Amino acid sequence: MNISVIIPTLNEADNINLLIERLKEYGGNQLLEIIIVDAGSQDGTIETVKKLQGVKLLNSPQKGRAFQMNYGAERAKGDLLYFVHADTLPPKCYMQSIIESVTNGFPVGCFRYQFNSPKKMLKINAFFTRFPMLWCRGGDQSLFVKKEVFGTLQGFRNEYQIMEDFEFIIRARKKYPFKIIQKDMLVSARKYDENSYMRVQIANLIVFNMFRFGYSQERMVKTYRRLLKQIKN
Repeated sequence: MNISVIIPTLNEADNINLLIERLKEYGGNQLLEIIIVDAGSQDGTIETVKKLQGVKLLNSPQKGRAFQMNYGAERAKGDLLYFVHADTLPPKCYMQSIIESVTNGFPVGCFRYQFNSPKKMLKINAFFTRFPMLWCRGGDQSLFVKKEVFGTLQGFRNEYQIMEDFEFIIRARKKYPFKIIQKDMLVSARKYDENSYMRVQIANLIVFNMFRFGYSQERMVKTYRRLLKQIKN
């Protein structure tokens, strides 16, 4: 059993090197490949990735994490797919934990997380990611899935620009056991640093409920961009 790691990027030069180092250092023999799917970075991300050994760089013909992740998955050779955001770091035991979960009958799942911040409110937010409620999920927790299961589920919805992880998880949990590995991803707090805690919480709550009530992607994206100062990706 081996793993293809797929990382969608857009202007992640500040983060990508550290993530690749972590993945390589603790991936072991089961780490088959690392695939970066870039959507037109202008900050040196592409140049940085080209200097890294053992990393496959793909230029996505379309922006949007859902499309980028599907694009990488179509070209991946691993038995398992592991989708990771560029501004996160998986736990050192990530490979062993994923293989163990799949072996024990969980073909899809994620990790819980902690923020790279000492702020108390962010620690409270992170605490709830250990629980199974949908509102506790998100792409920053990373997502592992057997390639055949990903194919059966027809991947992410290409037209999604936001909430693509939630939509995929809803479909996955209807058909397969879903595992929340009780180990922590380390997640960037930059969204909270560039906005306020309350502003991000309100934006997340509004957009989550828009998703639940079936609002269009265009409407959700416009709302989110209006409510928050935009970060790189």
